[in-house]
Order: sequence, then structure tokens, then C-alpha cells
Amino acid sequence: MTAGKLLAVSDLHVAYKENLQLADRLAPTSDDDWLIVAGDVGEVFDEVVATLRHLAGRFAKVIWAPGNHELWTHPKDPVTARGDRRYQQLVAACRSLGVVTPEDPFPVWTGTGGPVVVAPLFVLYDYTWRAPGTTTKAESLAYAERTGIVCTDEMLLHPDPYPSREAWCDARLAETERRLSAIDPALPTVLVTHWPLHRHPTDILRFPEFAQWCGTDRTADWHTRFRAKVAVYGHLHIRRTTQHDGVRFEEVSLGYPREWRARFGEAPPLLRDVLAGEDVEPPVLAGR
Repeated sequence: MTAGKLLAVSDLHVAYKENLQLADRLAPTSDDDWLIVAGDVGEVFDEVVATLRHLAGRFAKVIWAPGNHELWTHPKDPVTARGDRRYQQLVAACRSLGVVTPEDPFPVWTGTGGPVVVAPLFVLYDYTWRAPGTTTKAESLAYAERTGIVCTDEMLLHPDPYPSREAWCDARLAETERRLSAIDPALPTVLVTHWPLHRHPTDILRFPEFAQWCGTDRTADWHTRFRAKVAVYGHLHIRRTTQHDGVRFEEVSLGYPREWRARFGEAPPLLRDVLAGEDVEPPVLAGR
């Protein structure tokens, strides 16, 4: 067993200069540390790849699960691929860097707190976490439009070749469930997603209608069914630890500069040791 740590971060959003500078600070505490990156590295394809390349050069292993921003086809991005084709191009780029993706064999962490299977997952959402008082997707979206809280996914996250985001989600759920079911039942897991597996983390959202872009009812029991020691996620930009069914849920987001400054001043926590359940201050190293 190594002395390394299983570290995690999400929602780096490196398009912001301040966040890029913080991402450049990310470094291991030992040569054996692994880093989980739970989505939303950035929006422009080459920025995402450059940041993952930088991290892969520092950590013993980097494990990535996509967020919604990586899947956007942004008008400023020279890479114009949409939907699943964009995702597959990101997977190919990660593989060229040695970064583990949801399409690769799940690695087994044997360091401190192990052994555990680290499973990066890509499952999307299906509008089942609807706005208060609504019972259909149409009603929930109409509620959001009335309040002005509409996720940019509606404009930039294309589901091609699937007819809808929920159809893409359905396909991802089937494949992901198959792969999780094949894990050795003797081993616990660390389940890594961008969107939370269970709805409870969205209960504190200032705008509850945003929850419809945050997950699916169909993963509500995965943390127990697939023996999670911890479920790691991002997306909400509310860095915190919760418990559900005796399982720890760790949001590891950095978020936008205006958000982390409001909560943490000029020194936001960056890395979370997800098995120990504590923040880790990375050593100060030179940037890119």
C-alpha cells in the first residue's frame, strides 16, 4: 500500500484568469497522489485538454468525468463537434494524455483508505428533478423561464445524435449501470460524477428550479447499490460534505471567482482528500 492520497477537485472553469492561476497551483502532496477531476474544467476544447495535460504531468494518475461545460459547443470554440461526438473527442484527447475517462477500465486505488474502485461516470440528467409544484418537463421548464433561471445547456449542450438530452441520459445510464454491475462485489467504490447521484444536495439551491439540470431519479440508490465509500460530484458550486444512507457525498467544486471569493476570500480550498474527508493545501509550485 502506498502513502498517497486520493484527491479531488471540480469546476475549475479555467476561462477565468483567477481560476487558471489556481489550477496552475494544483500539485500532489506526494509522488503517489491521484487526482479526480469531476468536470467543468472549461468550455473551450483546447483549454480543457491543456489543463488536463498540465495536471497529468504532476499527478501519478488523473481521473476525469465530464461536466456540462465541456460538452457545450461554444460559439468561441474552434472545435465545433456536438453531443456524443464531442464527448468521444474529449475521451480520445484524455487517453492520449493517460487520463482515465468513463470509457476506460475503472482503476483500483490501493493507497491510504484503499482498496477502492474509482469509477468516473458520465450519466447526464433527464429533467426528473422538477421545479416545485410541477409534474412534467414542460411545466418545469416553463417555471424556470418565468423566473429567468434557465441553464445555458438549453442553448449549447446538444444531444446529437440522440433526439434529446434525456434520451442521451437514458443511453448513458444503461451503459454505466452495466459497467458498475460488473465491478468485483468484494470491493467498495468511489463514484465520481459531475452531477450529484442523489437529489438531496440540491435542497439548498437558492433557485430550486435549477435542480432539473442537476441529475436523475434513476441514480438515487447507486451510492448504496454499488457500495460507495464516498460519492464525489461538482456542478452546484456549493462545496460541502453531506451524508445520505450512511454514505458521504463530497462536492469538490471551486466555482466562479465571485462565488469562491464570497465564501473563502482570496484563499479558497482547492483539493479534497475524499477518503479522509478533509481539505489538503497543495504545495506551491511554478505554473505552466
